[in-house]
Amino acid sequence: MEGIDPGVRDLAEVDRMVHEPARLMILMVLYTVERADFTFLMNVTELTDGNLSSHLSKLEAAGYVEVEKGYAGKKPRTRLRLTAVGRQAVEDYRDTMEQALKNLAG
Repeated sequence: MEGIDPGVRDLAEVDRMVHEPARLMILMVLYTVERADFTFLMNVTELTDGNLSSHLSKLEAAGYVEVEKGYAGKKPRTRLRLTAVGRQAVEDYRDTMEQALKNLAG
């Protein structure tokens, strides 16, 4: 990778948990709200329930998302929120991408 700008080379170190497009969408939505329920997140991201569940499981295992299960009356309800670790991961990702783009612009 000789001759590649160090700022661009930093992209190789980007957090792949955040960088995956579906997870990035999920994290961006959760970054802008205090909490979101599963159905809202599914509608906003246009992911299937199975796909969303799979990505949320990975984000929860990484400590980026907190999943709260409960009931609204008799109806099951899953609410999600970004953890402090998840918020920091999003901010670090943003900073890395901004720096890489800035370096490309010269």
